[in-house]
Amino acid sequence: MASSSFLYKRQQQTRQTNEAPVSPKSSSNAQPRSITSFFTPTGLFILLTLILIFGVFFNPWMNATLMPGGLFSRGGSVSKWKDYTLSEAVNFVGGGRNGSGTGTVIVCAVSSPYLPFLSNWLISISRFKHQEKVLVIAEDYKTLFLVNQRWPGHAVLIPPAPENQSAHKFGSQGFFNFTSRRPRHLLHILELGYNIMYNDVDMVWLADPFTYLKGEHDVYFTDDMTAIKPLDHSNALPPPGKKGRTYICSCMIFLRPTPGAKLVTKKWIEELQDQPWSKKAKANDQPGFNWALNKTAGQVDLYLLPQAAFPSGGLYFKNKTWVEDTKGKHAIIHNNYIVGFERKIQRFRDFGLWLVDEHSNESPLGKL
Repeated sequence: MASSSFLYKRQQQTRQTNEAPVSPKSSSNAQPRSITSFFTPTGLFILLTLILIFGVFFNPWMNATLMPGGLFSRGGSVSKWKDYTLSEAVNFVGGGRNGSGTGTVIVCAVSSPYLPFLSNWLISISRFKHQEKVLVIAEDYKTLFLVNQRWPGHAVLIPPAPENQSAHKFGSQGFFNFTSRRPRHLLHILELGYNIMYNDVDMVWLADPFTYLKGEHDVYFTDDMTAIKPLDHSNALPPPGKKGRTYICSCMIFLRPTPGAKLVTKKWIEELQDQPWSKKAKANDQPGFNWALNKTAGQVDLYLLPQAAFPSGGLYFKNKTWVEDTKGKHAIIHNNYIVGFERKIQRFRDFGLWLVDEHSNESPLGKL
């Protein structure tokens, strides 16, 4: 991916300043100039002008902050990003639509422990030229500042930020607090009129997922089960399981800004409010999403994406025969059905999907 490397590799500027300017050759009759003459008002003006020109034309961060009439007129200080709003961010990465049809935003939510996963995911997206649509919803200020310093405009924080930014374990209260904010952010973006491709960042793109979004349905989603489906399986919402609801994954969702998609998202928010986390019921956002789908199914146009393209981690990483039989059909691989930050990284490495080891220059964030 030489072209991607060229596009995202941050230029390292080595500034060499010659403190003693070279004087022109003088004749034997010429008198030596005093060094203090350099510090005249004219000399200082020339020096400051040269510094400004050098900064504007050779410093990529300054270039970003001085883009005329746009987002980055805010200035170069990272503290300025505290005032950056979701509407501003969405309009930037979504292209503002400009009357040319509905824009699309690829959304993820990330806290600082998962920045390596963010970079890994971004590398895979960059290979299909969709990285400029990505909006990172930062769940802490470290993530907000780091992303916007390296990739200005692509991260936003919606206050309040959760206090504890450890790598939350699946099923913990911290994990619930983190994920339960998600549908509110998605609803806001839908209200702004944009399509949303939501991904968890423990994913890798192997093909362009947009080619699988057939028709004009309200909500597209993937099955989280490991049971193998036929290649021509139905695209309807599967029947409920033992708990009375379906087992759809909330990790990969595509939403159009339709009344149906907004209805599902609002219902998702309500379900999370009705079923909060407790020590007895260690909830997460996924059951709420499934209840929302089940309870609105008759009113919303739903579409189940093909299993071969969007398998669960419990299928892809544990069934070599199936992977071989469906080779060339995989679009997004989700590293779920495993708990633990380091274990996820190791499994990605074992399957050649931990891209940051050798391809960090392909990430818009560069090497972290």
